[in-house]
Amino acid sequence: MKFQSSVLDYRKSTGDMLVVFATSEKEKYVLSGDGKAVDELLSGVLSDLLSGEKYDGAFDSTYLVHTHGKITYKAVLIAGIGDAKKLSVGKVQKLFARIARRATSARADSLHIVLSSELTSVFSAQLLGQSVSEGILLGSYAFLKHKEEKVRLKHHDVSECVIHVAGGKLEAFDQGLKRGQVVASAVSFVRDLVNEPPSTTTPTYLGDVAKSIAKKDPSLSCTVYDKKGITALGMGALLGIARGSDEDPRFIHLSYKATGAKKTVVIVGKGITFDTGGLSLKPASGMETMKLDMAGAGAVLGVFSVLTLLKPRVNVDGLISATENMPSGTAIKPGDIVTAMDGKTIEVLNTDAEGRVVLADALSYACKNTKPDYIIDLATLTGACMVALGEDISGLFSNNQKLTQDLKSASYNSGEAVWELPLAEEYSEELKSNVADIKNVGSTRYGGAINGALFLQEFVEEGIPWAHLDIAGPSFAEKDSPLTPKGGSGVGVRLLLEFLKNQ
Repeated sequence: MKFQSSVLDYRKSTGDMLVVFATSEKEKYVLSGDGKAVDELLSGVLSDLLSGEKYDGAFDSTYLVHTHGKITYKAVLIAGIGDAKKLSVGKVQKLFARIARRATSARADSLHIVLSSELTSVFSAQLLGQSVSEGILLGSYAFLKHKEEKVRLKHHDVSECVIHVAGGKLEAFDQGLKRGQVVASAVSFVRDLVNEPPSTTTPTYLGDVAKSIAKKDPSLSCTVYDKKGITALGMGALLGIARGSDEDPRFIHLSYKATGAKKTVVIVGKGITFDTGGLSLKPASGMETMKLDMAGAGAVLGVFSVLTLLKPRVNVDGLISATENMPSGTAIKPGDIVTAMDGKTIEVLNTDAEGRVVLADALSYACKNTKPDYIIDLATLTGACMVALGEDISGLFSNNQKLTQDLKSASYNSGEAVWELPLAEEYSEELKSNVADIKNVGSTRYGGAINGALFLQEFVEEGIPWAHLDIAGPSFAEKDSPLTPKGGSGVGVRLLLEFLKNQ
């Protein structure tokens, strides 16, 4: 899709669809100034139809009117903002995703959007521009690679989107618009990875993707460790989980060096490319979407796919522990003990709590082999976090208040919701093992998300600011929504890129 921001009067342009906005006051719609002007051009058709249908301008509501040649656009779409005071970045993204969906279903080729003062007065021009392009592109996303040709050919994409902006804000808006296109491309990159079949996105495949990303620019480098290299590193935890699979594991280290950077941020992704639960076998229904268990690794790769375009002024290391978790005669057994890279022993009592085990080696590697100012891990770690926060919010755990606040700020400005949960030290008693340094599950079924985070904290050296993002809920959309079609969501990418920008 080609984007253009313009200060030209929309009445002097032509296109398939023109979008104007309406707010809601006392359950009645109020057209924006430009909406009223379009209504006058249409001799009051808009207000007659909207009133007749009792349209109220509620957030995320739309109303499509065909113009029958009365103006230079084939159709006018009224998009409801609701109460402008309640708008957030996430809501704006969803609003424009909905607009993109309506334009696609109407098979519009050219889309013109007239921004209203209700939008331009609430957000900075740059942030609004970014939210607009992200929303439109993410709302337009479709994974059709494995569909038959007639389905692919039937799918329609909007080819041109023109955003009409007030003149004094054009430059800043345009900067945001361009950044949003880059960020959305990274999110779509991850969605594609997660949506692919697990027989495609093997550990070897993720390693090859990482190497292809690193070839793009001299500021990027990549090392992919095979089974022999992982053994040499002393990553007994990753090797233990990998024992049951015919696919060899990979440990991936991507690096981005920024000119003049004074900080290093390490992002760590869980890369279980398919999770059966191992010998602690999941039910069949529980495996249907378990290709998603590498969503954390996907987020790391997505971030690195655009770092050289966005150029944050901070060094970034990306680490991925990648393996399948499969049952077989060689698979790790409940009660087995593995030794992590930092020398700690782990009693694996439940092989379906494997993500934290492979992350133990990645966190140990981060502390030993990089010089991090911050470590942030992303993992589809616990169903317990989904129970607590639902399908749209990631759990945030951290040992550092500044890092927590920076991530919360990035959450608001990226539209990706997080909620801070406690690292309750008293719960660490649950992880004490009789035969090893630590066990991988608690003694009870309560506090599972906290216990998972406490386990990971054991492998972070004292004094290093660290945050854990449990993305189990929002990593995979079980139902279709305007911003996220059913399937992989690409969660974490927008949040991390915003965080890195602010460092």
